[in-house]
Amino acid sequence: MSYLAHNTKFVPTGFRKVLYLHWPIILLLIAVASTGFVMLYSVAGGSTRPWAVPQMERFALGMVLMFIVAMVPIWFWRNMAFLAYGGSIVLLLGVEFFGEVRMGAQRWIDIGFMRLQPSELTKITLVMFLAAYYDWLPSKKTSHPLWVLLPVFFMLIPTMLVLNQPDLGTALLLLMGGASVMFLAGVHWIYFATVASAGIGAVVAVFQSRGTPWQLLKDYQYRRIDTFLDPSNDPLGAGYHITQAKIAFGSGGWTGRGFMQGTQSRLNFLPEKQTDFIFTTLAEEFGFVGAVSLLGLYLLIVFFCVVSALSNRDRFASLLTLGIAITFFLFFAVNMAMVTGLAPVVGVPLPLVSYGGSAMLVLLVGFGLVQSAHVHRPR
Repeated sequence: MSYLAHNTKFVPTGFRKVLYLHWPIILLLIAVASTGFVMLYSVAGGSTRPWAVPQMERFALGMVLMFIVAMVPIWFWRNMAFLAYGGSIVLLLGVEFFGEVRMGAQRWIDIGFMRLQPSELTKITLVMFLAAYYDWLPSKKTSHPLWVLLPVFFMLIPTMLVLNQPDLGTALLLLMGGASVMFLAGVHWIYFATVASAGIGAVVAVFQSRGTPWQLLKDYQYRRIDTFLDPSNDPLGAGYHITQAKIAFGSGGWTGRGFMQGTQSRLNFLPEKQTDFIFTTLAEEFGFVGAVSLLGLYLLIVFFCVVSALSNRDRFASLLTLGIAITFFLFFAVNMAMVTGLAPVVGVPLPLVSYGGSAMLVLLVGFGLVQSAHVHRPR
């Protein structure tokens, strides 16, 4: 049972909750989102439509949701963790039967006022579930094979559903985020070494299966791997996206070409310039300085989350905060690695900057959980 569930006298009430919010994180989130608004204005050619204004509206809604979630005691979210996980699985199954197909992938459910991508929600609910699981599980059982296999099973259910959409990027993020929580909870390192060895074998199997009846990945996913290994093999085809992204990075130099002066985005050479590749537009217009500044904002958010988690004596709250911080880190690290050619292109957006409703709202709800853990921590 959570420490806070037995120590409600430590929980602040009323206006004091607002004072106890982690305001540096809130200000950093606003700074990152504002950078996104500016870049969406730029890629639209100096117009707030069709991307900047909807993004601002979603961010405002997300901030409201974050404050609401933050005001609710953390023990409530612990008790809701299993239900939240189950709900996300139901939504993922709903995608299989009623999902909307866009760009060859079936990942969205139309709920009227927006298109919801349940896989984004699952990134947070899986972390909630695992944090609650290890809060409930006695520490001496953490590395017992039975109690290790159980959370792995619950990780694989959403991962396989997301992989079937297909969405390799999100599936990998689910596995990495879940594994991170397990490691932080104290699962013995030998399990991770075993999985790493199996992963190497799986990579070999993926390449060996290409062109066979039991091919493990889609053809377009193999093309992404080929592009990652050598973009110059097909600079006008599969390698076009990453080649144009590298041109944008190179032309930005140290200080950039200037706001709204990026030729790669203005002339529509960059693919998905408002979503997956928006970081390349920022690097072209504001150069190395602008790119590193955004990275610095991201790292400060992660740093403050880690400090908050380490100072929290409630096991669930601490694991939840660290899990969300790692998920957030994986978000921007994978996107930046992807568009700079350090990782295959897997379609992961840049958090709070790329255009998109589901990712932004879910991420801000996740930071609402971080705030709830911080506000209601034992004092």
